[in-house]
Amino acid sequence: MRNTILKSVSAAALIMTSLSCTSVAKEAGDFMMRGRAIYIVPDEDATTSIGGNVGINNEIVPELDFTYFLTDNVGVELILATGKHHVMALNTALGASASLGSVMLLPPTLTLQYHFNPKGDFSPYVGAGVNYTFYYSENAPGGTIADIDYNDGFGFALQTGFDFKINDNWSFNADVKKYWLNTDVKINGGAVTADVDINPWIFGVGFGYIF
Repeated sequence: MRNTILKSVSAAALIMTSLSCTSVAKEAGDFMMRGRAIYIVPDEDATTSIGGNVGINNEIVPELDFTYFLTDNVGVELILATGKHHVMALNTALGASASLGSVMLLPPTLTLQYHFNPKGDFSPYVGAGVNYTFYYSENAPGGTIADIDYNDGFGFALQTGFDFKINDNWSFNADVKKYWLNTDVKINGGAVTADVDINPWIFGVGFGYIF
């Protein structure tokens, strides 16, 4: 009887150990989805045909990303978010300050990441990648500026952040990204042109779920 009880306890302990090892965060083949709220802070600069510079407002928008782990430490992340920005011409021939309307940006980004301490509760990471930015829903302010067009184009991104494990599936995430985005702008069919560097910092917090 005693041997039977010991065998049962040993078997139960073995089962519990095996179960606890099946749900470890960040393993090769895992798929993670995160939702974040991000704060976009453009670090803008421009060269225009009428002098001066541009100003672009900050923006808070939602972000969704998907990460696939090639190894325990290495993951590939696809980042999706879109935001609306209002653009101002500053100290140009148009005046001290003039509205250039608004534009929507969609910069899908693919990064290659390295995750430190992938099986720990606290797992920081760094990443680098590329994006292709789509500019759409350009809205000219009217009056002397009847038309405005932004060219789509490639850019680069760096990121760093961390995941803090809540349980076997959920984690809290904080993330910082730096983008290098450039676009050529044509106003009124090219009567006025600008070469604009947007180069935003993006600060995000949210939650992740591992499948």
